[in-house]
Amino acid sequence: MNETLQAFVSSSLRLATPLVLAATGEMVSEQAGVLNLSLEGMMLSAAFMGAFGAKVTGSPMGGLAFGLGAALLLALVQAWLSVRVRANQLVVGIGFNIFALGATTFLYRQIFGGLSREQIPSFSALEVPLLHRIPFLGPAVFSQAGLVYVAAALVAVTWWLVAKTPFGLAVRAVGENPRAADQAGLAVERIRFLAVLYAGGCAGLAGVFLSVASISTFTEGMTNGAGYLAVTAVILGGWHSVGVLGACLLFGAATSLQFVLPALGVPIPTAGLVMLPYVLALVAVSGVIRRSRPPAALTLPFRRGGH
Repeated sequence: MNETLQAFVSSSLRLATPLVLAATGEMVSEQAGVLNLSLEGMMLSAAFMGAFGAKVTGSPMGGLAFGLGAALLLALVQAWLSVRVRANQLVVGIGFNIFALGATTFLYRQIFGGLSREQIPSFSALEVPLLHRIPFLGPAVFSQAGLVYVAAALVAVTWWLVAKTPFGLAVRAVGENPRAADQAGLAVERIRFLAVLYAGGCAGLAGVFLSVASISTFTEGMTNGAGYLAVTAVILGGWHSVGVLGACLLFGAATSLQFVLPALGVPIPTAGLVMLPYVLALVAVSGVIRRSRPPAALTLPFRRGGH
C-alpha cells in the first residue's frame, strides 16, 4: 500500500509538471490581456521538435533547445497576429492548434516512421541530496526529472515577477485598462508581446518535458488536451500563481488515478478514469467561473488612439 501511495504522489507530480509549466506562462499572458488557446499547439510542436532535436544531436539538451526554439517561434507569430494585427485571439489559437497537429503528424511519420516509437536521449531523474532519503515523500518528490524542479522554481519566479516588480505591475495594468496604461506612458503592445513570448517559452518547456523527460519518445497528438487543461487551470486558479499551481496538481492527481486505482483493484472502467481530468475541469470551472474575475481587457485588442 505504501509503495502504491508513493507511486501515486510521484506520478501526480510528473503528470502535473507540463500543466504547471504551460499554465504559469499562460497566466502572465492572460494578465496582460492576451488569451493563448494555442498552448496546445505550442506544446505539441515543442514536444516534436524536442524529440527531433534530441535525436539529431544525441543530447536531451539539444532537444530542449530545439523545442524551446519552436515554441518561441510560434509565440512570436501568435503575438504578431494577436497584438499587432489584432486578429481574433480565439480563432488564432484554434488555427495554431490545427496546424500543429497536422504538421507534427506528417513530420513524425516522415522522420520517425510512424509507429516506430523510437527511444530518444532523455533527461534522467535527479535525486536531491539528502532530501530524497526522507521516508515516503523523499523518493516520490525528490527523485524526479530536472524539469520538475524547474517548474517549481518557475512558479516562484513568476509570482515574484508579477507581484513584486515594475514589469509585473505593467502587465497587470495593460490587462485591466490598456487605455489608461497607454496614457500613463506604458508601451502596451510591447508588454503584451513580451507576455506572449513568456507564455511561449513556458509552453516550450512543457512540450519538451512530455517527449524528452517523461516518455523519451514522441507520439502523434501526445499532448492529449494538456494545453486546454492548462488554460482551464488558469481560470480555476483565479489568475494567481498559487491557485494555478493547486489547479494543476489537482488535474495531475486526477490523471494519475487512472493508473493507481486499477492497481488497487478498484472496479472503475478505464474510459471513465481517462475522462476524469476533463470532467473535473468542466465541473470545477462551472463552479468557480462566476466568482473568478478575469482581467478586464482579456481578448480585447488595443489600438493606440482608437476607441
